[in-house]
Amino acid sequence: MKFILASQNSHKLAEMQSILSAHGVEVVLQSEAGLHVEVEETGATFAENAMLKARAVMEASGLPAIADDSGVCVDALNGAPGVYSARYGGEGLDDVGRYKLLLENMRGAGSRTAHFTSAIACMFPNGDTIEAEGICPGTIAFAPQGDGGFGYDPVFFLPELRKTYAQLTPEEKAAVSHRGKALAVFDGKLRAYLEKQ
Repeated sequence: MKFILASQNSHKLAEMQSILSAHGVEVVLQSEAGLHVEVEETGATFAENAMLKARAVMEASGLPAIADDSGVCVDALNGAPGVYSARYGGEGLDDVGRYKLLLENMRGAGSRTAHFTSAIACMFPNGDTIEAEGICPGTIAFAPQGDGGFGYDPVFFLPELRKTYAQLTPEEKAAVSHRGKALAVFDGKLRAYLEKQ
């Protein structure tokens, strides 16, 4: 079975493949399937945005599509950047620019608690859907640490491990991360769905 990942993000692809390959599911980026679907993320929640992306790519490809919408929610910033994590600070910023802006906006904050959320949506051509969500609590570091991962990983600190996401191996990250948790839930739901087919 082939799933199209509604993303251009090779990091997300690697995280998805590592779990879904156990079901004999091949996951490919939409660009590898010859698709260039730009979805306006107008949802108010991660789950709504994930479903918008999955639906658009499924309709364009005629194949099952899987999407993830995720971001970091910072308590001192009233949950920002939240669903705007990938667009925080506007179009001109890259990952480093976005986490630097976040650190700047956190200056003087009394609390540095935050959480990462990942919502996964899968849509099949017959209209069936599977959804899952994962949350990982942590704090925002005072400065970037580590050179692994992507996005906000260098500044998302896990107190119990005394490391940022960017200091974890891919295996360590998969075991504790928001996407790892969401994929674990999705994994169970997909197994149950495939057994019924």
